[in-house]
Amino acid sequence: MSRRTLAIVISTALAVVLGAPPAVAHSTSSVTLALPNGFQPEGIAIGERPYAYFGSRLDGDILRVGLVTGERRVITQGPGTPSLGLKIDKQERLFVAGGNGGNARVIDTHNGKVLKSYTLQTSPSFINDVVLTGEAAWFTDSTNPVLFKLALGRKGKLPAEAVRVPITGDMVYATGTNANGIAETPDGKALIVVQSNTGQLFRVGYNGKSKEIDLGGQNVLNGDGLWLRGSTLYVVQNRLNLIAKIQLSKDAIKGRVVSSTTDKAFDVPTTIAEYGKRFYLPNARFTTPATPDTTYNAVGIRIP
Repeated sequence: MSRRTLAIVISTALAVVLGAPPAVAHSTSSVTLALPNGFQPEGIAIGERPYAYFGSRLDGDILRVGLVTGERRVITQGPGTPSLGLKIDKQERLFVAGGNGGNARVIDTHNGKVLKSYTLQTSPSFINDVVLTGEAAWFTDSTNPVLFKLALGRKGKLPAEAVRVPITGDMVYATGTNANGIAETPDGKALIVVQSNTGQLFRVGYNGKSKEIDLGGQNVLNGDGLWLRGSTLYVVQNRLNLIAKIQLSKDAIKGRVVSSTTDKAFDVPTTIAEYGKRFYLPNARFTTPATPDTTYNAVGIRIP
C-alpha cells in the first residue's frame, strides 16, 4: 500500500469515527465531451444506447452527443425556456423539466417530436428535475413546495395532465434554490429530494409528506443532480465541484457520507448519468459569464 493510499484510508477512518466529512478523492482518467459554444448545458440523460442527451438552460434545445464518436446533433428545438433535469425511459422518451417556464415536456428521441407538453405552474416557479419510477414521472419545483406527478398508464401511456402533490412535513422552503434533484428510495416506496440551499436530504412519500434523512450531522450543500445505484446515492454538489457518495438504509431513513470525489475538469457540474463504468456530468459553468462564445463540455469519470 502506498503512503498516499494509506493516508486516505486513515483519514477516511478518522472521519467516520469523528463524524467529519471524509477526505476528498481526486478522480483519474477522466474524459471530456465537447458541447457547442454558448449552449449552457444543465441536464443530462443516457439510455441503453451510447448517446447522452443534454438540455440547454438558454433556450431549451435538446442536444444528442455520441459517447463513442463525439458526434453532436440538436434533435429538437426548445420552446425558448430552459430544459433542465432530464430522464429517459425504456421507450427512449425523454422527460424534460422546464425551469422557469413552469412546464414539462416528453420527447421522442428517435425523431425529436414533442409527444406531450404540460403546464405545471402558471405562477413563478422553477421546475428543476425529474425522476422516473415504475408508474410515474415526478418533477421538483425549487420555488414552490410541491411535486408534480405524471401518472403513466398501461405501456407507459402519458396522462392528460399532471397531478399536484404539495410537500408537507420536515422540508421547509427558504430563500434560494430549494427542492432540486430527485431519485427513488432503494426500496422503491418513496422519493429522495435534496434541498440545495440547506444541504439536507429528505425522504418524501408519494403523498408528499417529507422526513429529513439522518446523515449524522453531515450535509450535501449545493446538492443538485442525484443518482441511485442500489443503496448508494450519489449527490452532485455543483458549486463545490464535488460528488458525494452516500450509503443509505433501504428505506432511506438514514444515510452516511462515505466519500467525496472531485476532478480537475469539473466546472460547476450539475446533473449526472451513468453509462458503462463512468458517470457523465455537464459543466454548467455558473461562475463564468455566459456568452455565445463561452465554451462548454461534459466530463466522464470512473464511478467512485
